[in-house]
Amino acid sequence: MPDLSVSFEFFPPKTEKMAETLWSSIKKLSPLSPTFVSVTYGAGGSTRERTHSTVKRIIEETDLQVAAHLTTVDATREDVDAVLRDYWSIGVRHIVALRGDPSAGVGEAYVPMADGYAGAADLARGARAVAPFDITVGCYPEKHPESPSLDFDLDLLKKKIDGGATRAITQFFYENDLYERYVEKVRAAGISIPIIPGIMPVTNYGALQRMSKLCSATVPSRYDRLFGDLDSDPKTRALVAATVAAEQCLDLMERGVTDFHFYTLNKADLAFALCHLLGVRPTCREEAA
Repeated sequence: MPDLSVSFEFFPPKTEKMAETLWSSIKKLSPLSPTFVSVTYGAGGSTRERTHSTVKRIIEETDLQVAAHLTTVDATREDVDAVLRDYWSIGVRHIVALRGDPSAGVGEAYVPMADGYAGAADLARGARAVAPFDITVGCYPEKHPESPSLDFDLDLLKKKIDGGATRAITQFFYENDLYERYVEKVRAAGISIPIIPGIMPVTNYGALQRMSKLCSATVPSRYDRLFGDLDSDPKTRALVAATVAAEQCLDLMERGVTDFHFYTLNKADLAFALCHLLGVRPTCREEAA
């Protein structure tokens, strides 16, 4: 079995109970030695303080490499640069540079601030001007819902790379042929950075259906049969979700994928089980107990 690299995404907790869940998840997943863990950032800095405190605590209390998300929505360049300087000062060396969803909501028109960064490519360039950050960006196997074409989307990805991006993580997808065809087109366009699949196991099928419509991401019709009647049965849903996601990841491995990014939704069990099925083991079993 090939050596795998895994990374995990978390979001900053809103309540003390959510904080307990997050830190329990971090403790559970840390022994798997992820390449990095990322922490999301709300539109317009709506989670700025919570994101910053979460990132700072991970740095202070663990040995994990942290990638802090940053967006351009409703923020001036001066504001964003201040966040970047703060991150660098506490030890952050990796930024996930994203345009972010419009403050009016997904599906609404994005309008950059006159004195703000225009988008992810501009943000990546700006971050590199502040400090020599490692830069990760997003990419979209079914193209970004606002892009008029996949070729337009690929041109944007090239601009992100010109701005300093060294890897891209995909939006969630559930059909591996979509990912494979996308990577083929990326390579044909002369783009050579890693395209890491973003894996999001099904934790709530109704919510996934709503999200997928907003993101223009395909949910296979077979998922209706697999998950359609399980939202009131979370234990069975978790077992089915782990099985389905493992099948997806194992198939990706057969296609040559060796890096995976898991959208954990701050819950460790599914991500940990998937890693186990893929052959990723804790470096210290006592820590994962």
